[in-house]
Amino acid sequence: MKIKKTLSGWLTTKYSLIIRSEENFEEKKTVPYTHTKLILIGMGIFLFVLGICLYLSSTLLARWLNPRHQEIELKKQVVQLAIKLDSLEDEVSKKENFILAFKKIVQGDKSFLKTDSLLSISSPPIIINDTHLDKIDPIDKAFRDKIEDENAVNPTTSEVNEQLQSIFFFTPLSGVISSKYNAKIDHLGIDIVAQKDEPVKSIADGVVVFGSWTQEDGHVLVIQHANTVLSIYKHNAVLLKKVGNFVRAGDIIAIVGNSGEQTTGPHLHFELWYEGNPVNPEDFITF
Repeated sequence: MKIKKTLSGWLTTKYSLIIRSEENFEEKKTVPYTHTKLILIGMGIFLFVLGICLYLSSTLLARWLNPRHQEIELKKQVVQLAIKLDSLEDEVSKKENFILAFKKIVQGDKSFLKTDSLLSISSPPIIINDTHLDKIDPIDKAFRDKIEDENAVNPTTSEVNEQLQSIFFFTPLSGVISSKYNAKIDHLGIDIVAQKDEPVKSIADGVVVFGSWTQEDGHVLVIQHANTVLSIYKHNAVLLKKVGNFVRAGDIIAIVGNSGEQTTGPHLHFELWYEGNPVNPEDFITF
């Protein structure tokens, strides 16, 4: 019992720390304290310093003291880069399929209509009838071909007219129309003759989905607009926009030229497509 009383007294005994002036021993300040208060303050300081040390050891000091820290960080970066690479490979594959499909459009190859390559791309959709032709009854197929031929001759219905006429289109090129739209002879656009080096403009806001050179049509640019509208510009001398570029109505996108085999002089072959069907540009654009 004597030890307990002595320890209790030692902890609770009050002391005063007196601060005096060195010159005249004048009392400046008095600080009361006990051993219990000192112990609590000391433990608080110890825990605070310990917490800082633990934090530093797991962050800043880990780079200096842990030899595996750099290896772990490098592995994390490798994993993140691998995920990004897989995502980029997927995007590149989709873009390549998309560009290949438009190359076939430009070259007049319709075999892509039997695939769903365009529909699998997260870009403004082109509505394509995905009915399997090999499963259609011959009589139905003949009737279907007849309807499609009639639509090719005159594809603009009242609904199409209403949709497209509600959109303001810029004139792509000022010049003389030398050859008009004629679906019967597979001339699915118009030819505009102009002077060399005249600028070609985008008819509306959109995204460039194809921009390349083909043997028949030279430098070709294809722009996807809203409401499943597609515009095609052929025989350019120079393309000023690349695939993926966003263009606004009236932006200069190319320079008129005489590139490709199917041309006899500087002109622009311009096509306008709506919901996967060609339409006569003169019905909706003032030239």
